[in-house]
Amino acid sequence: MRYLNRKEAGSRLAEALRQYRGQEVVVLAVPRGGLPVGAMVAKALGAPLDVALSKKIGHPSNPEYAIGAVSLTDRVITDATGISESYIKQQIQRIREQLRRRYEAYHKERPEVPLKDKVVILVDDGMATGNTLLVLTKLVLEQGPKKIVVAVPVAAPSALDTFKRQPHIGEVVCLQSPEDFQAVGQYYVHFYQVSDDEAIQWLKESTLS
Repeated sequence: MRYLNRKEAGSRLAEALRQYRGQEVVVLAVPRGGLPVGAMVAKALGAPLDVALSKKIGHPSNPEYAIGAVSLTDRVITDATGISESYIKQQIQRIREQLRRRYEAYHKERPEVPLKDKVVILVDDGMATGNTLLVLTKLVLEQGPKKIVVAVPVAAPSALDTFKRQPHIGEVVCLQSPEDFQAVGQYYVHFYQVSDDEAIQWLKESTLS
């Protein structure tokens, strides 16, 4: 199954999450591609939308291959075979500087939404390795949520299996996990790169609605 775009994927995902409507829910979307998906979920559930900031660490010879992920306060390294510690430290510092700038941009006109005792639904447009979302679940856990739900339109089977084995994650909702998965973009007809400005606009519109 291919989605027309992230909005359609978000609408379909919201259907699978409808049991959470009426509960104390916060939807956290992963910028930037997760914002259109998360906005549709938040609107359908009548829940506030916020952003969850993390970024993958790319392999030195293949930046698209994630060897881990970094948030503002945490990190997950999954495959550092043959990679120097100095490279990893350098990347963590560089990525955190980017995340701080992005944090200031997203929260310039609005505070963070409190997560304590809430059902926190972490949303992205898909999972390949899952490293980015995994580090975010650990960050969310520190804030005392009632339950953590990870929700994506599509995921690689290996990533999905990893998340289902995490004891701190209450539920994983995934609409499809094809055995021939290669990349998230192959399951979208239109899969353009979302800009920071567009992502911030999705966040603003969700706040105003």
